[in-house]
Amino acid sequence: MKPNFKHYNKRKRGGASFWDEEYRTGKHLALSDEPSEDLLKFTRFLERAYNGAYLTKTSQALDLGAGNGRNLIYLARQFGTSGTGFDISGEAVSQAKRKSEAEKLPLVFTVRSIAEPIPLPDESQDLVLDMMTSHFLNESERANLLKEIYRVLKPGGWFFYKTFLLDDDPHAARFLKDYPTGETGTYLHPHIGRPEHVATETEIYDRLAGLFDIQKVSRSHRHRAANPKRRSISVYAQKIY
Repeated sequence: MKPNFKHYNKRKRGGASFWDEEYRTGKHLALSDEPSEDLLKFTRFLERAYNGAYLTKTSQALDLGAGNGRNLIYLARQFGTSGTGFDISGEAVSQAKRKSEAEKLPLVFTVRSIAEPIPLPDESQDLVLDMMTSHFLNESERANLLKEIYRVLKPGGWFFYKTFLLDDDPHAARFLKDYPTGETGTYLHPHIGRPEHVATETEIYDRLAGLFDIQKVSRSHRHRAANPKRRSISVYAQKIY
């Protein structure tokens, strides 16, 4: 079965053009200026478990898929952290820059694909955020990105990874059946018109093994509700040193 795009303008779907329109209009997705609740949970974990040692004025954070900057802006406001944010949407980056520059926050936002090598020095980052971003990459791009994340993280630094979870999600299973791409675990998103990967928990553990120590995992359950959302998984992974 082929995806049905009749409700979408094909000239604008997918990639940077789709996200530019979303950040201008919020037509299809609920976008916010507030920090992600998942990020707040992660920072509370670091504060409790490590007494805020990774959230200081000397900390450096990288957000892969920074959008309008809301998560890096929160980290800078709350903890004084410096940060770098990448996003493929010029509109999102423009919004992030305006907000950050208005408050003179120590943040840099750049229009950039995360499929490209990360232009940051080895072992320079305390935190790397990949929150619902790298699932748009293909298998080899995801593998290369993980190598780059490991490279730029300091020993003992943290990788906060959130992505779609296939396990026990019938909606993801249906997408894989109805909109296949030929790559295992990847379907063509019927609304965005781009390939989107959905991982199993075993796949995630295997991918991080030997590089990161997984400290905590949380899984969403709202996919079982009457108005279901896609299932996701959040992983707090510390670089092995």
